[in-house]
Amino acid sequence: MLKKINALFASALLGLSLSSPVLSEALVEDFQTWGNVTAQGNFGFINPQNPDLKKFRWWMEGQGRFGNDSSQFSQGIIRPGIGYNITDKASVWLGYAWIPTSRPFALAHQYNENRIWQQLLWADNFSFGRLTSRSRFEQRFYDQDAPIAGSNDVMHRFRQFVKLAVPLPSISPQLSFIVQDELFINMTDSNNMGFITQGYDQNRFFTGLAWRWNPAVVTEIGYMNLHFNRPHSARPDQMLHILGVNLLMNF
Repeated sequence: MLKKINALFASALLGLSLSSPVLSEALVEDFQTWGNVTAQGNFGFINPQNPDLKKFRWWMEGQGRFGNDSSQFSQGIIRPGIGYNITDKASVWLGYAWIPTSRPFALAHQYNENRIWQQLLWADNFSFGRLTSRSRFEQRFYDQDAPIAGSNDVMHRFRQFVKLAVPLPSISPQLSFIVQDELFINMTDSNNMGFITQGYDQNRFFTGLAWRWNPAVVTEIGYMNLHFNRPHSARPDQMLHILGVNLLMNF
């Protein structure tokens, strides 16, 4: 089992090296702490006698992100949504997100971002573990005085997320090794100073351990490496080293 764990971590480190593009010479680094609570479930509780209600799902997510060496609150996310199970493995979703943002993500002053999002979520179990894929589109709106975009801009972005959870039963039946990656692609440019440029936006690579408390609740803790691309911008690229703690609930 020790060889298996070493092989998994070696694969994760290789993924980290492959996930990050060539970095610019001007690179700002920061240590951050991110906390995430995500709960999802179905609407079967409204009428247990109606099985069709179980196909409709709800999503509620809250995040707190602390930057500048984890010394200050830098960004929050409140993200509700509703979904529908196409099959027992795939679902489609529609939702909204509110994101208050301050330093170091904001240049000068705090601003608010609003998003409409749509996603296709798929997950299945295999002999080697559980594989999850999430394809998400976002339409992003900002405060009129936000420096990141003009007041009339609507930014479109695509995100592709892939996650592998590998059980470690010889250590504990509740323990799993986690490795995941999410690539962000801007589909439009902003018309203000080039803060958002079409093409590669950022990449998030995460590896860590998960502990399943019961069939519905899992805690994950690990390291995330996040690279922000800032082409044609007054800002340098950013490399964030993040302690990630996630509480995931699926009812």
